[in-house]
Amino acid sequence: MSNGFFLDSQLQDYLDRLLPRTDGVLGEIQRRAYDEGMPIISGHVVAFLSSLLAAKRPCSVLEIGCGVGFSAGLFARFLSEGGQITTIERYDKMAEFAKINIERMQIADKIKIIQQDAADALPKLAENGRKFDFIFMDCGKSKYLNFLPYCMQMLTPGGILVVDDVLQNGTVSWEFEKIVKRQRTTYRNLREFLQAAMKAEGYFSSILPIGDGLLLCVKDL
Repeated sequence: MSNGFFLDSQLQDYLDRLLPRTDGVLGEIQRRAYDEGMPIISGHVVAFLSSLLAAKRPCSVLEIGCGVGFSAGLFARFLSEGGQITTIERYDKMAEFAKINIERMQIADKIKIIQQDAADALPKLAENGRKFDFIFMDCGKSKYLNFLPYCMQMLTPGGILVVDDVLQNGTVSWEFEKIVKRQRTTYRNLREFLQAAMKAEGYFSSILPIGDGLLLCVKDL
């Protein structure tokens, strides 16, 4: 949950102690995931997204990479009245975990899980003219570049795109010679993705050193 590669340990410990505690079933899911090493967003990302979503109060949310359903459960707390979440998960086992957790949180009426590779699901959503006020992407990092055009196409004016884990523990800036060969394509795609997102016309974008790095893009009105 730390931002330790940006901060010294004393300041990091202090900031960690300031994090608010997530309550209810969502908090139980969060604590179990941290204890068992399941891939969910860090506590600092939870705090940031909670503040962002409290201000935005989106009506339509798209999540690319559902995992165990924790993030979708968090987003559901900040939906405007009648709002809906569409979340994509390619792995059947994770989708089943997510369904169980979503039922436990009693929010199944607000969430639709698409059990499909996002490479197949996103073009279909775009072709159907779907639009979203908030999009959260947390999936295979090598795919971010391919998925970005669909996210931008489907984002409503004033909509927000947040992408997690874009700094790769600080190694995204390393010279390629220092990166393991089998990972170089992923890093190359991630760098191209960040450049494309930061230079996209009609968007206000920034990279935030929160968690393992967040990309924040806001579409102009």
